[in-house]
Amino acid sequence: MNATHRNPQDTRLLDALRAGNSSTRLQAALAAGTCPDPGFAEVLVARCAVEPDFFVRDMLTWALTRLPPEVTVPRLRAQLRSATAQARSQALHTLSKIGDRSVWPAITRSLLHDADDEVARSAWRAAVVLVPAGQRDGLAADLAAQLGRGDRDVQLSLSRALVALGDVIEPAVRSGGASADPAVRVHARATQRLLHDPEAGFDAAVEEAKRIAALGPERVGGAAC
Repeated sequence: MNATHRNPQDTRLLDALRAGNSSTRLQAALAAGTCPDPGFAEVLVARCAVEPDFFVRDMLTWALTRLPPEVTVPRLRAQLRSATAQARSQALHTLSKIGDRSVWPAITRSLLHDADDEVARSAWRAAVVLVPAGQRDGLAADLAAQLGRGDRDVQLSLSRALVALGDVIEPAVRSGGASADPAVRVHARATQRLLHDPEAGFDAAVEEAKRIAALGPERVGGAAC
């Protein structure tokens, strides 16, 4: 947006997006989405990269989805190369909400394996939304290579992403279940349980996988009820 052509209302909105009070920023993001103006796209994308409040970030994403994709998508794709982790993460999150499949080539292996857990989790979620049908097997293998990564929340995100791909994950998850790493084996078996029983909770699936790992599938299968 050209600063020399801002009207007073635009200036107030821009100032509100930078206000110290999160409620003020939330209302500004809501206003930007309620009356979408492509001229605000750059400002909204830039704010996503630095906004500390989760709810404000979510409203910024909503505001961006209200703008034409031809305006927002190129700016968001550029953020995927940012040195700032939040910029990458929020851009991925917003792109997944927009759902423009032309973005798929920008979801690189480096993003899927990003050292920052929040970036990687956002990349996993975006990838399962945007992946072409013919590349689901490759994505499943790429995701399954990270089984055992991180804490409970990271592992839950990875399992959900894998399960969202459907039966194509079976070979990769079976391979993980035979890993020499016990954390990988447990995570793989819990993910397989969720694939076949979506109603099973993740924590319950993990506990069952740990029990199988400790007792062996033969003993578990033969145990009395």
